[in-house]
Amino acid sequence: MNRVSSLAIGSLFAMLLVGCAGEPGGGGVNIELESSTTSSSMETTTTSIAPTTTSTAPTTTTTTPTHHVTGRVSDEEGSPVAGATVSMGDQVTTTGADGWFSLESQEPATMTVTKPGWTSVELDYDEAVEFHEVTITAFTVRGIRVSPESAGDDARFERLLQLARDTAVNTLVFDTKQEGGVVVHDIAVEDAHQIGAVTPHYDAATRIEQAHAEGLYTITRIVVFDDAYRASAFAEERLIGGWLSPTSEGARSYVLSLAAEACEIGFDEIQFDYIRYPAGATADRTGQLDLSQADRVAAIATFLGEARSLLNPMGCTVSGDVFGVVVSMEDDQGLGQRPEELSAELDVLSPMVYPSHYSNGWLGYDDPNDHPYEVTADAISDAMPRLAEGSTLRPWLQAFWWTNEQIKTSIQAAEDHGVGWILWNVLSNYDAAALPSDAEVGS
Repeated sequence: MNRVSSLAIGSLFAMLLVGCAGEPGGGGVNIELESSTTSSSMETTTTSIAPTTTSTAPTTTTTTPTHHVTGRVSDEEGSPVAGATVSMGDQVTTTGADGWFSLESQEPATMTVTKPGWTSVELDYDEAVEFHEVTITAFTVRGIRVSPESAGDDARFERLLQLARDTAVNTLVFDTKQEGGVVVHDIAVEDAHQIGAVTPHYDAATRIEQAHAEGLYTITRIVVFDDAYRASAFAEERLIGGWLSPTSEGARSYVLSLAAEACEIGFDEIQFDYIRYPAGATADRTGQLDLSQADRVAAIATFLGEARSLLNPMGCTVSGDVFGVVVSMEDDQGLGQRPEELSAELDVLSPMVYPSHYSNGWLGYDDPNDHPYEVTADAISDAMPRLAEGSTLRPWLQAFWWTNEQIKTSIQAAEDHGVGWILWNVLSNYDAAALPSDAEVGS
């Protein structure tokens, strides 16, 4: 099968050479003082000062030519890609919202354009091109969730690797911190151990190494604000019950420490889940509904911005999960989740599109769960135009309470819309018959 094993695709690049040189300058200065006479009635004294000459040697100042590089980074459809890193030698810049970049370097060198979760481009210096149009492509994830129990069992994990070999699956989604706050693999974050949150189920480094050997992309999921361990240990960070306040600096710092460690262990992408305020009846008791929508959304978005600023330079893509319904609603549903603001701080937005979770009557269907293609396609269509420039869409899809054919139909809706997908099954029970082949997705 064709397996995605790197994020490198070439494109064309070049630079404009601008040079300047200082002009030589300098000259000599001759100083001569005439003799002076001092007289008295007794004698006359003559003092003579010999002429002196001060000469400054001619000097030449030469300015090293500066190589100016300008251009624009876009995706395959021509839309600008924000947040891409453009480097030449030791000079680095980042594309803005319009995809444009400009930098200067004293030495011509290989030009590199990178963005976590996208292909990278490397081009040799060429002074003939004045403006560079660079195209990069988002990596299309086709993934399955790996439960901690499956990751911790050699036979079960091997079955998942074999499933990837036999199908179009190119990504495994592990867990680092689950609902409730349990950290499921060993980690060098002392706070996690001190509050008793660490219960290792699998060796993360080993499983990552095995996955990479198969050419698979690795993601780890970190539950953020649903954390009973942290809420119990640090009451000042608690919003209610086992839920952390999204504005708590201590809560944020703890999660970011876990994320940084997971990135260092070797995961390719950090995915944040439960990036919201509580839902349902709990929301009525937290005071969150007394906040403005702007304040709720800002609490979530600023956390994600901190995370991306930390993790992108480390080489990790940053993604975030949101309720499926929020991509189809104008407001934040009281949760602090809106696609526009959150996607602006993420490399990838992942709405959880589970038709079984939609209310009867959604899209006019008595039971939305009976319409996998239509509900999935509608959510994707609603979400796409609401994404910020530079962010991509990758929905979680339902792999439970459905037949193999229904699962495959939902996947087809994502494929038809040109987006990647990841399957959720709490026990990691998947059938190859529910998954497309490499040939079917054209990989």
